[in-house]
Amino acid sequence: MSTRFVDRVCLVTGSTGIAAAAATALAAEGGSVFIVSRDDEHARALAERISAVGGTAGWYAADLATEAGADGAVSACVERFGRLDVLYDVAGISGRRHGDGPLHEMTLPGWEATIAGNATSTALVLRATVRQLLAQEPRPDGQRGAILTMSSVLATSPSPGHFATHAYAASKGAIEALSRAAAAHYATDGIRVNVIAPALVATPMSERAQHDPAILAYLATKQPLAGGPIDAETLTGTALYLLSDDARMVTGQVIAVDGGWSVTEA
Repeated sequence: MSTRFVDRVCLVTGSTGIAAAAATALAAEGGSVFIVSRDDEHARALAERISAVGGTAGWYAADLATEAGADGAVSACVERFGRLDVLYDVAGISGRRHGDGPLHEMTLPGWEATIAGNATSTALVLRATVRQLLAQEPRPDGQRGAILTMSSVLATSPSPGHFATHAYAASKGAIEALSRAAAAHYATDGIRVNVIAPALVATPMSERAQHDPAILAYLATKQPLAGGPIDAETLTGTALYLLSDDARMVTGQVIAVDGGWSVTEA
């Protein structure tokens, strides 16, 4: 078993799907994992599952789209474990139920809710994390920490027939731009920032798509390496690589884990 995250404190936002798979894997590789979610029951349950198999985990409930929630999450992590080394910012929303959609149908509340739930929450969590990393002494190798944010193939490879949620695409594009800017600014401080951009992953957020026969038929050719929705665990290897010292020379990159979505036609 790899021990890449021994003596590393890892903050993971989100508590189901991609986030749950990553938090479990980080703990299995020796990391002390701190889980933050709006849903306190999910966050607690994930931390308890990790602890039950010998891992080290804590949890905190917060609305990360607020300054108090994002700042409180980082503070609680540091209070629990004494420092912060790794951030995997997975938490986000689909704005469809708030009124997201194609521009001519999208509502202002849909736009605002989607931008807040994705781009604003990421910005606030990154801000709190970077402040904490800058306040800590760097490791002997000069590194202070690694950050990984969550985009989507829809930011750069739209699917107008099945996924016409324009606020969502915009929010993910904003995350990519923010992450690149932060990577450039903080590289000299020993802080790395990268982005992972998946296609459609089998998570609770994508339940609607997973039960739509037309979308499943589309995914069979659009994501040919998966033949359908991608398993959440499939993203974990790429995520842990980017967060570990194996990728210590990698920053400012957007890595698509999309089963072929961005290079195929459907």
